[in-house]
Amino acid sequence: MKFDIQLNDIVELKKEHPCGSDKWRVLRTGADFRLECLGCGHKIMLDRNVLFKKIKNVLKENQN
Repeated sequence: MKFDIQLNDIVELKKEHPCGSDKWRVLRTGADFRLECLGCGHKIMLDRNVLFKKIKNVLKENQN
């Protein structure tokens, strides 16, 4: 499944981060995505294919 993900969009992942949040802000797009946890601020890099498998929902920047 393809998603239209832009900078500063919020992605909701299927599994929660250990801090309890399942929402992440997109900081970088491309072959790899850089995400920041909205719960604790932890930053991670994920491969495009791996991220697309983990996404449950995409909230656009202005939908928050």
